[in-house]
Amino acid sequence: MDSPARVSAPQRVRTLPPSTKSAPTTDGGGTSSSEPVTYLADHESYDKTGLLVLEGNVRLWQGEQALRADTVTYDRAAGVIRAIHHVALTQPNGTVAYADQVELSHGMKDAVSSALYVRMQNEAKVSSSGMRRSNERVTDFANPIYTACPVCAAHPDHAPFWELRAHGMTQDKDNQNLEFDRAWLRVLGVPVFYFPYLPVTDPSSKRHSGLLNFNLEPHDHYLGTVFSVPYYWVIDGHQDATFTPLVSTKSGPQLSTIYRNRLNNGYIRFEGGVADDTLRNQPFYNAFGELGNGGKEHGAQAYIASRGEFNLSPHWRVGFNANRATSANYMRDYSLPGYGNDTLNSNAYLEGFGVGSYLRLDTQVYQGLNQGIINNRDLPYSLPRFTYEFQGEPDRLGGRLSVHTTDFVILRKHGANDQRGELAMQWDRPWTNSWGQQWVLTARFDSMLYHSTRLHEQPLYEESGSHLRGQVQPTVAVKMSWPFLRTFAKGHGSQTLEPIVQLIAAPNTGNAMHRQLPNEDSFAYEFNDTTLFALNRYMGTDRLDGGLRANVGIHQNWSWNGHSIDMLIGESFIEHPNKGGPAYMAYSGVNHTFSDPVGRITMTPSRYFDLTARGRFNPYNRSFDYGEGLVSAGLPFFRMMAGYVYEPITSYYYYYTPRITELANPNVLRNPYLSKTSEISGGVTGRWKHFHFSYYTRRSLSRKEFVANGGAIGYSNDCLTLNIYISRQNTRIGGRRPKPNVGFSLSLNSLGTFGN
Repeated sequence: MDSPARVSAPQRVRTLPPSTKSAPTTDGGGTSSSEPVTYLADHESYDKTGLLVLEGNVRLWQGEQALRADTVTYDRAAGVIRAIHHVALTQPNGTVAYADQVELSHGMKDAVSSALYVRMQNEAKVSSSGMRRSNERVTDFANPIYTACPVCAAHPDHAPFWELRAHGMTQDKDNQNLEFDRAWLRVLGVPVFYFPYLPVTDPSSKRHSGLLNFNLEPHDHYLGTVFSVPYYWVIDGHQDATFTPLVSTKSGPQLSTIYRNRLNNGYIRFEGGVADDTLRNQPFYNAFGELGNGGKEHGAQAYIASRGEFNLSPHWRVGFNANRATSANYMRDYSLPGYGNDTLNSNAYLEGFGVGSYLRLDTQVYQGLNQGIINNRDLPYSLPRFTYEFQGEPDRLGGRLSVHTTDFVILRKHGANDQRGELAMQWDRPWTNSWGQQWVLTARFDSMLYHSTRLHEQPLYEESGSHLRGQVQPTVAVKMSWPFLRTFAKGHGSQTLEPIVQLIAAPNTGNAMHRQLPNEDSFAYEFNDTTLFALNRYMGTDRLDGGLRANVGIHQNWSWNGHSIDMLIGESFIEHPNKGGPAYMAYSGVNHTFSDPVGRITMTPSRYFDLTARGRFNPYNRSFDYGEGLVSAGLPFFRMMAGYVYEPITSYYYYYTPRITELANPNVLRNPYLSKTSEISGGVTGRWKHFHFSYYTRRSLSRKEFVANGGAIGYSNDCLTLNIYISRQNTRIGGRRPKPNVGFSLSLNSLGTFGN
């Protein structure tokens, strides 16, 4: 039965007479010996020597400490309390010590005991042949046995799964440590590791300075054998820092630091490191046909990954994200945070919040990490970018006005530079008629003004020179949905059949083709079930859908007893696809007056099966232009997942231009993005009693090779967790293909985690 963390004496208790022996009071917030000791007992008497004898369900309190015993004697002259038989001593932090005899002095601050058993927080337990406590701050245990594993009720004499057996143990409450002297780590009763000295965080501690558990990686991809021991420093109540020195067998050392500061109006988190990376990389050719020889990607290296945010007022705040590294290979070699992404993003921002409004002013800087497909000199700098959003209250006509603008200055070392000013206003008026039809009338006005230079370079390769251009596009749309509802299964289920019709009218702007307009946010055009009824299917506003369009769809839903099936199928009709739509984009789905039909189905017929699939079918060549699906099936203890994605051309039309034939050297566009994507993935997870396992795989059908494979198997109970894993990434990054990765991690409750 758990003991309360804090106890107090009940009313109507008696007080022990004060000791005639003087003693200093405590400091540092502990219990003072001058505090009275109160008690309750069934019987009390004085023996011939003058000792006070308390018998029968004896309970004593001093401050937040409590003691329970069958018999207690009190020597007033010596100031000694002796508790005998079934003794339980409870501490303010919830720790409870059980013994047959305990002798206390200086009130209840100092204590001496023979064999005893201590139950701490977080299931930690200590048994010892003897104990001595001094000033309530330091407790020494003789021949301790320490574990956080539960005791087997059926076989309490069996050894726990793991335990520490030591010559001695000291519990230092000021430093919040358990310090073991000459300790053996035993697993299933068998000694497996010896520690001449082992400090462990006190289970009652929430935060204190000291060494953390070491990390040992026997075989790292690039570093070989890796060893690190972090040191955690509590600076004060709102600041701390962690220093992690790392040494390896194949490369130089590294020192990394994490500093955290929680302020009244915000926070700061700084992470950074320096290293001597001695690994050298072989030259390789990237996707653009350029030779990469590693450059300055060895020797002295450094990185920073920091962020902060500060509230200036209830409506304003500022913040920053700083992420930078001297080289991508350094991040890969030392497994630094952020590696695996295409870029490292850094920004500084000011945000404002109002009633229905939002404002943001920021700057954006990028560093490319994937040397195979990204050149740093091609990446843009946004200095600055301004965003404002406003949504008003319903007006007299029942409509709602919203305003949006995103204005920026884009600079490149190699490529087009441009500035944009934008204003977009939209008014929506919903209503429902007597037939149950739900209508939405939308009027939208988009306007942009651009100034650009060097448009003949990436990403558009248009005409050279300086250009001042703009575009204005009004759009009017009306959308009607008519849901029909019925019940089935005696009222336990419902079915919804909802036809949806939308009409959109806008000028045939030709999507800004050949008008020397920059394009920073509209390289992707997505036509699928999620954008079927969107006014603009570009992922930005530099390019806009125009012309007269009609969108139709049928939505159906069945729901019963927490299960559901949801379906949507639809199509778009375009009056002049070659004038107002992105028909020039291959596989866009809107290359003809009648678009490719799109659809989606989501099924959860039971808790043992769920399916989500969507796609776009081209009836002109009788093939799918796009499709993806995810299915999961199984029982709670065993689950299988499978996924598939297909697209004949990636949706990111980077470097796309229809004027490529006019270039003097058409080979300048070695475009790695215009390639077929056809991949299948799968995995299984399972759990049986204390064992668990997982496996995943991903294979590119278009390239006829695996992208990644991996799995893990582990064991977990109340006192430990063991995981062993293996993985292989087949993707080439920086001209190199990683080797298989094998590792393990062992977490012992209250001791920490070992491994990687």
